[in-house]
Amino acid sequence: MEDIKVIPVRRHSPVVFPAEPVKTEERDGWTVVLKYEEEGPGPHLIDLSHRSKWDVQGVDFSNSSPWKIKYPEKPGTCVYDKGILINRLNRTQASVWHLSGMLQNPPEDNAFTDMTDAVTCLAVAGKGLFLIVEKLCALDLFDPKHVPPHLIQGPFAHVTCQLVVMNRNDGGGTLIFTCSRGYANDMVHAVLEAGNTFGIRPAGENALDQWISFSENP
Repeated sequence: MEDIKVIPVRRHSPVVFPAEPVKTEERDGWTVVLKYEEEGPGPHLIDLSHRSKWDVQGVDFSNSSPWKIKYPEKPGTCVYDKGILINRLNRTQASVWHLSGMLQNPPEDNAFTDMTDAVTCLAVAGKGLFLIVEKLCALDLFDPKHVPPHLIQGPFAHVTCQLVVMNRNDGGGTLIFTCSRGYANDMVHAVLEAGNTFGIRPAGENALDQWISFSENP
């Protein structure tokens, strides 16, 4: 019997930036851009589509704790621990984004659906974030009564998104959001156009480290 040749699965981000990568890394079938030319000090637009993401339904959120992290109790609230962000969408649904860059297998539970290849994930970070976001949506993402990280669901650049404000300070901060994969490049164009006045530039994965912090991975 002839040996069966195993062809590695190639996975592709739906995002295309108008910039030249200068440092990349192969990871779990993805070519991840770590750095682009002339990223500047920010604000930055960062592609995180390769980061692991799951939709969770059909569990008892009050008694479940994946990776020993408790689910948020109320819709619109988030828990961020060990580089893992858990967003409570409604009474019966949550989403999990693994932001620290290390692949984490979900619990052996049918409630978890892998959404990594189905959605686009982008981060907008740096000074001027508030003003950039105001051009793209009417949602009050930076209402001071909300303590980051917090979730808002709604239209961003006319596309339904999950948007999480990770932090904020002096008109700046970090916003991470997901949307359907098919809107990826329209979204990139909209964000870069809105942020052009403020010097926004595409940036690689390494740039995220300066905008959010990661605790020790589980």
